[in-house]
Parts: sequence; C-alpha cells; structure tokens
Amino acid sequence: MTETMKTGQESKGFYKLSWLQRIGFGSGDLAQNLIYQTISMYLLFFYTNVYGLDAGAAATMFLVVRLIDVLWDPLVGTFVDKHNPSLGKYRAYLVLGGIPLTAFAILCFWNGFSGSLLYAYVSYVGMSMCYTLINVPYGALNSSLTRDTNEITILTSVRMFLANVGGLAVASGIPIVVAFFAPKDAAGDAIINTPESSTAWFTTMAIYAIIGFLLLLFCFTQTKERVVMDNKEMANVKVSDLWKEFARNRPLRVIAFFFITAFAMMSVGNAAGSYYMTYNLAANSDQLAIFMGLGSVPAFIFMPLVPAIKRAVGKRGMFNIFLSIAIFGMIILYVVSMVPALKSQLWIVYVAQFIKSTGVIVATGYMWALVPEVISYGEYTSGRRISGIVNALTGIFFKAGMALGGVVPGLVLAFVDFDPKATTQTLFAEQGILWLVAVIPALLLVLAMFIISKYELEDDVIDKINEEIENRSK
Repeated sequence: MTETMKTGQESKGFYKLSWLQRIGFGSGDLAQNLIYQTISMYLLFFYTNVYGLDAGAAATMFLVVRLIDVLWDPLVGTFVDKHNPSLGKYRAYLVLGGIPLTAFAILCFWNGFSGSLLYAYVSYVGMSMCYTLINVPYGALNSSLTRDTNEITILTSVRMFLANVGGLAVASGIPIVVAFFAPKDAAGDAIINTPESSTAWFTTMAIYAIIGFLLLLFCFTQTKERVVMDNKEMANVKVSDLWKEFARNRPLRVIAFFFITAFAMMSVGNAAGSYYMTYNLAANSDQLAIFMGLGSVPAFIFMPLVPAIKRAVGKRGMFNIFLSIAIFGMIILYVVSMVPALKSQLWIVYVAQFIKSTGVIVATGYMWALVPEVISYGEYTSGRRISGIVNALTGIFFKAGMALGGVVPGLVLAFVDFDPKATTQTLFAEQGILWLVAVIPALLLVLAMFIISKYELEDDVIDKINEEIENRSK
C-alpha cells in the first residue's frame, strides 16, 4: 500500500498501530488479570480456608456483589460516554480507577477482621466497583483506537496473549509466592490453607496489585483515542440507552449471552481448581502451581496464530473447533479422575488440563474482538458510537457469568458438605468438586457453542459497515 493510500485509510479511521502501542494496550489487560484473576481463582479458597467464612455465606456474597454490579455498570458506562476527561476519554480511568482498585484488592486478602462477613462485603464490593471503573472504559478503548478489523484482531491477540501472561503469573505464581511467605510444617512443606498463612496471602496480593497498577500506567502512556463521537453527539446519552441498545442490536445480544456462559464456565473451573488438586489428588503447592499454570500456557502457543486461524476457518469455524477441543479435554479430565489407576498419574491430568485450556483460551480470547464489531453495528444502525454503554452491557453479562462462577462452587461445596478443616474429604464431596472442574464447565460450553452459532457479522459484512459509517461522516 502506498503512503498516500495509507494516509487516506487512516483519515477514515482505519489506523495502523505500532507494536509498542499494541503491547501498551494489551498491558492493561495484563494488569487487570494480575488483580482480578487472583480474586477469581483464589478468593473463595482464601475465604473458606484462611479467613474463616462459611462456603454458603461466601457464595451468597458473590451473588450480591454481582447484583450490585448490574446497577453500577450501566452508570459507569453512561458516565464514560457523556464525559471527556483531560487525561483521555477512556484511558483516564486507568489512572483514576487504578489507585483505589489496588487498595481494595489488597484489603480483600487482609485477615485483620477474621471471619467478619461485613468486612468481606465492604472490601469485595469496593474492589468490584473500582474494577468496573477501569474495565468498562478499557473495553471501550479498544474500539476507539481503530476501525480496521485486521488491526483489531491483532490487538485482541496481543491483548489476550498478555492477559494470559497475567493468568499464568496468577495461576502458577500465587501458590509459589504464598508458599514462599507461608509458615512451614515439620516436613518443611508450606502451609497455605490455614489461618496461619494469612500474612502470606496478604503480602502476595500486595505485590501483584502494585505491579498491576504500574502496568495500568504503562497502558495509559501508550494509548490514544482516535475513533470517538464528539461531545455534542454524546450529550443525550442516558442509562436507558443501554437496554434500548440491547433490544435492537441482535449481534450484541448474541455475544452478551455468550459472555455469560463462557465466563461462568471459566470462573467455575478456576475456582474449583485449587480444591480439586488439594483434595481429589492430594497435590502439594508445586503440583497445584503446574496444574493452574497450564490454564494459561496454551495462550503463548496459539494466541499469536489466531489471525491466521481465523482467515483459514472463519470466526464460526474457529469457535466450533476450539470449544470442541475444550470439551474433549474436560471429558479426559473426568475419566482420569474416576479411574483410580489413572488418577495417580498426574501427567495425564496435566495433559487433559492443557487440552482443555487450549480450547478455552482461543475461543474466549477471540470473543473480545467481537465487541468493537457490535459497537460499529450499533453506530451504523443508530448513528451513535456509544462504546461505554456497550462495554457496560458486556460487563454486566461478563460479571453475570463470573457471578455464576462464584455462586455455583460455593453452593455445590455446601451441598456436598465440604469441610475446610479436614485434610481429606468424603467421596461425595470429591465428586462434587469433580463436577465443578469438568462436568458443569462442559455443559456450559455446549450451550456456548449454540449461542455463538447465531452471530452473523462476518468480516466482509463489518468492513462494509465501517466503510459506510466513515462515508457518512464525510
């Protein structure tokens, strides 16, 4: 492409970004994963085994917090769309929300009010509200950088690659770092699942949260909004526009329900992983770190290949292939866990986890590239690019999925009489944990395959839509 053609395309909003800008944008998701994935994977474990909360009470709290998010997210999305801070329409919140998020995340793992349900509510609600204050504008930031679908695919691949760097640092790193600071038993093994390890958990979260904040600052310095509506056009944005957009934007409805099932699946599996390795397989902290880390490792192999895979098989084909791979991995994990002779072979468990994670990472990673498409579709049909509203909607459904992921494990553990004080669990409790790791996530993935089959915005369609929008603006 000649320089003149490039300039012409960029003047129409089809910007090409440098690798530093792509990495800078992706570092924002890396930062959020260092904080929120720690909450998602280990907070329930911390609450039941270290802090001293009943599993049922913790499950109820997770549900209440998500209901608060349903009210809070649209308010944030509307506010973001209507205002234009001097630090940037969307990127300003990386700094403004990053400071309190860091503080609340650390406080979630403080045992100063051991067993206090009120303190748990205050710290968790505060963390969740601050996370929304970053996550909604960050999601909108993606669609404000460029309209170019190939560039958005690359951006999403980089973003998901770095998000999974964060996921790996959390999944494998948290048990290792906690074990480093935790007290040791007579055999020299770290004690990470009793109240005595509370200081280790607090110190670990503090390290991760501060690193996360520094990465948010880096994201802030490397991004710039280019594709946004002017203030006059956004002056009349209202909270009610969220539900109007949901009602008339069919592609948005499809990905919204996909978000629910996908994040419920991930959250259930992630929350159950620590219980599964600790009680079903009697694994130590090192083996737990390997298992949890394999939930992110496939990203470093497959996420760079996503643009090529999508070109070869299309969006729908890519979703079907990798969701099927994930289900296959869960089936292996279930069979291995039911056969005593195989159960002792941890390498088979690791292989099953790798296969499952490969499918989950690619399918759920690429779905973020669909959000800018439904934003453009909404702009095409309504004339308004309400990125904050749309990302608030996806945030609501993302958190609805996370709510299921938080509530279901707690309820199942309570139902099967899980005892956090026991070193071994009953067969009924172990079966309940296995359902959380393999069966329930597999059922949710089957539903996700059906939902995403209804998505209609192929690349040629969305490219024509973006061209038409730019032609109108001229």
